[in-house]
Amino acid sequence: MKTIQVKTASASYAVVCERGALGRLRPLVEKLRDGGDVFVLSSPRVWRSCGKEVTRALRDSHRCLVLFDDREVAKRLATVERICRKLARARADRRALLVAVGGGVVGDVAGFAAASYLRGVRIVHVPTTLVAQVDSAIGGKTGVDLAEGKNLVGIFYQPEFVIADPLLLRTLPARQFRSGLYEVVKYGVIGDAELFDFLERELEKLLGMNMRLLEWVIERGARQKADVVSKDERESGLRQILNFGHTIGHALETLTEYKHFLHGEAVGWGMLGATQLAVIMELLPKQDATRISSLIARCGQLPALPRISAAQLLQTIAGDKKSRSGRVGWVLPRAIGNAQISVNVADHLVAEVWHDLPAIYANASREV
Repeated sequence: MKTIQVKTASASYAVVCERGALGRLRPLVEKLRDGGDVFVLSSPRVWRSCGKEVTRALRDSHRCLVLFDDREVAKRLATVERICRKLARARADRRALLVAVGGGVVGDVAGFAAASYLRGVRIVHVPTTLVAQVDSAIGGKTGVDLAEGKNLVGIFYQPEFVIADPLLLRTLPARQFRSGLYEVVKYGVIGDAELFDFLERELEKLLGMNMRLLEWVIERGARQKADVVSKDERESGLRQILNFGHTIGHALETLTEYKHFLHGEAVGWGMLGATQLAVIMELLPKQDATRISSLIARCGQLPALPRISAAQLLQTIAGDKKSRSGRVGWVLPRAIGNAQISVNVADHLVAEVWHDLPAIYANASREV
């Protein structure tokens, strides 16, 4: 099995990343149990898709199933409370082991519940979406949204291990899969030119769910995420690079009340905006910007931008959790495979790009 090691200041753990990796779940869980009960946390939608596979993989290891709403609009403190109350009623003690099965929302909420319940119980992640397998399940970020912004309440809390099995993506809706591809594109832009080149060559096969190619892509993204968070667990420096596309992306999610975009789709728009800002500021060659925009467009149709003024966008960006004194350090590409963190961008440039963004995407789509 292909195993990626994550080594942070607070914990070290493995990401098992390969087709069939779900078969490793029971022996890894049994090794960790230490006499405690195993509780599976998932959503009704996810459980309908892969519950039988996970149950078969765990066999008789788990005692209780806790299901909760995994829509972004339900990513709230109230959901965490409901989970913790269900754990309490099931008499989960400090030896309990939680198994989070689902996408980014399941991982974020279950991770926050694990960090909070009894001041911390152990958790493992079985991500079932592409974005979770390459990104959100790795690195220990947990949290929930407020009406004022995305992920404003949370904690860093590392899992015991992660199982990233590409076979779990077979039942993923096409839109959800494309949403994850935008995060894969992100990894190519910020630090892996070889991955970016691979995506340009093989995107259509990936969209067709070629498992061999998908396995390679997931491992490549997961390795980059593991390397970054191992060097900077709490986003004090290097880890900020993972926010490429997220400055505009998070603002879009907040301004549309988490109902219009999937996370990766919002990031797709955010990457287009950040790429254009890099061109305007003469940080990025135009030919690289064209390649980035074209690859984003080839991933599939992005939902249309809502009617949001530049002033609204800037105000929401200023309230992002990454802001300092109302200013955000942008992540902008300097070349394919190389990005710069903490870039100061003038508001009027953001407003200019925001105005031009629909046309930028339209042009990129016509060239596909």
